[in-house]
Parts: sequence; structure tokens; C-alpha cells
Amino acid sequence: MLRGLALLLLFQLAGESIVFLTGLKIPGPVIGLVLLAIALPLIARFRADHLVADVERASDTLLGNLGLFFIPAGVGVVALSGVIGTHGAAIFAVLVISALVTLAVTVWVFIAVRRLIAARPSP
Repeated sequence: MLRGLALLLLFQLAGESIVFLTGLKIPGPVIGLVLLAIALPLIARFRADHLVADVERASDTLLGNLGLFFIPAGVGVVALSGVIGTHGAAIFAVLVISALVTLAVTVWVFIAVRRLIAARPSP
């Protein structure tokens, strides 16, 4: 599991390095995740399945403890309760609007993909 965690951190570092060197406006962990998604099939192809299993084990462990990662955010909400009290209506409006936009885009993408699949000729 330690190798899997090290590999996850290595790809996060690679993503952060790319952002630092290029000035991209994409979060480094997202770039690292994309690089990892590209690399895992290549790693498996070179018969290094044990590394893929290590990454899977480390990922499952992190996901199993995901609730712990929200504790700092909860502390931040409590610490900034004055700001939230002052701008609560605006924060609520932004959350609702962004949720609705996300839902609309998701539905639009689903419908577009369904139409593409239906338009494909049957094998």
C-alpha cells in the first residue's frame, strides 16, 4: 500500500509541477489524476500489475476515510461564521445556481451522448 500511496503522491507532484512550470489555470491534482489515468493502463501493459493493485488498495483506503478530509473545511466554516452570516444569502444563491447549472449541463451531455449512441449503426 505504501508504494501505491507513493505513486499517487508522485503523480500529484507531477501535476503540481506542470502547473507551476506552465502557469496553467487547472489544479495540479487534476492534471496528476489525468496523468495517472493515462499511466495505469501502460503500467498494466508492462506486466506491473502489482503497482496497479497497490494504487487501488491505497485509493480504497483513502476513499474509506474520506470523511476525515472534510474536518478542516468544517472548522473553516465555524471560524468564518461571521462572513457566512454577512454574505449567507449570496453564498446560498451561488450554491443553488451552480447546482442547477451543473444539473442542466449533465442532462444536456447525457442526451447528446444518448443521441450519438443511438445514431451509431448496429454491429
